[in-house]
Amino acid sequence: MAKIKLHLGDITQLNVDAIVNAANNSLLGGGGVDGAIHRAAGPDLLDFCRTLNGCETGQAKITPAFNLPCRYVIHTVGPIWRGGHNDEPELLQSCYVKCLELARKHKLKTLAFPAISCGIYRYPITEAAKLCIRTIHEEVSQNSGSLETVFLVSFDASMQRIYEQTLVNFTTS
Repeated sequence: MAKIKLHLGDITQLNVDAIVNAANNSLLGGGGVDGAIHRAAGPDLLDFCRTLNGCETGQAKITPAFNLPCRYVIHTVGPIWRGGHNDEPELLQSCYVKCLELARKHKLKTLAFPAISCGIYRYPITEAAKLCIRTIHEEVSQNSGSLETVFLVSFDASMQRIYEQTLVNFTTS
């Protein structure tokens, strides 16, 4: 079963098989991690994404990584938080499931996730961390494949602490 590991730093610098991009529906770049990934990958990523006709919320699409140290970028569109009564938890869970399905399909060994929907989309970070860890654990437990390590990447120490506490609480419950 794949291990979940935490990483504090820049997801665009990780040497893993694939990183996940918390993208918007257009897949054409934006702010936060999406903009950072597009800048680091170079203009070829944008050109490739233009051919994909966007992505629905809760779904995922895979592209080459171009100038990034990884091989692939898996783009997923998380939900915008609107109080939790518009299928936000189901859509966020679907993001993780769809990314893990693509990882299995492409026989990836290492995959790195940012905190999907926790930035400008305002998903409550503690709830997002719980959902993320539970979903990844369930998926890698139920579906054997080549995946060995899943990294949860935090850009700042506060998100890292939330992941740490959530992981401790999850493994002891």
